[in-house]
Amino acid sequence: MTFTSGFVSVVGRPNVGKSTLLNRIIGEKITIVSDKPQTTRNKIQLIYTDEHTQIIFLDTPGIQQPKNKLGTYMLSVSKSTLSDVDLILFLVEPGPVFGPMDTLILKLLEEIQTPVLLLLNKTDTIDETEQKRLLDAYRAHPRFLDVLPISALDGRGVEDFMQKTAALLPEGPRYYPDDMITDQPERFIVAEMIREKAILHLREEIPHGIVVEISSMRAREGKDFVDIEANVFVEKKSHKGMVIGKQGQMLKRIGTEARHDIERLLGSRVHLQLWVKVADKWRDESARLKEFGYK
Repeated sequence: MTFTSGFVSVVGRPNVGKSTLLNRIIGEKITIVSDKPQTTRNKIQLIYTDEHTQIIFLDTPGIQQPKNKLGTYMLSVSKSTLSDVDLILFLVEPGPVFGPMDTLILKLLEEIQTPVLLLLNKTDTIDETEQKRLLDAYRAHPRFLDVLPISALDGRGVEDFMQKTAALLPEGPRYYPDDMITDQPERFIVAEMIREKAILHLREEIPHGIVVEISSMRAREGKDFVDIEANVFVEKKSHKGMVIGKQGQMLKRIGTEARHDIERLLGSRVHLQLWVKVADKWRDESARLKEFGYK
């Protein structure tokens, strides 16, 4: 039997469920998930391999109109993945057919030749009548090879969509070892896990201005223990106190929950220290963006 492989870009507006879907496919928590927009900021490769196929998924930032230099960077990342892949997965959710952001994405897709599968996600939230109405509406558009219903949350339809995706890829090599599930270094994933907990617990205006930088990550010699120190940067001095919280309780909560996820990732006990610092208006400063890895 032939072996197929290829690169698949996953696009959609913010909060449509891209990261939730990819974490389910890979079987590990690699990309962070929240109900706030702009959670994913970088292009992250996640690798699925079985005996017949290897699919390299590119999880991209949600496409929306940029409001600062970070937003411009994120939009450029998403656009850059559209042409140099074998297939595009366009995720939408129940609601208006081709709302403003979906229309922007569709315009980008119509400018390129890459094949596109449309996935109607969150089908666990609607009944069969509404699902059929939406599927019929999307299938009437000529840009898509197929339109498939899925639920990234409970897994319905995911196996069918994976079989369809594998069938559309060309014969090719194993680009990565069978046991490799992401191209991202552990430091990046650890930083993202900390940022996820901050996003989860902080007030609406703060999470967009948070970035996490791992300053130190060392395994203790002869012990199953990893010491990690991380800086949590915010854009305003007023936000620093909110992240720390009364008597340090918010920062402790963020650190405790992040540590549990990090220990599962590393398979080791972890001692995590967090420091909160101010990087004034970093999302609009080119030098700061590069320093924080948004190049």
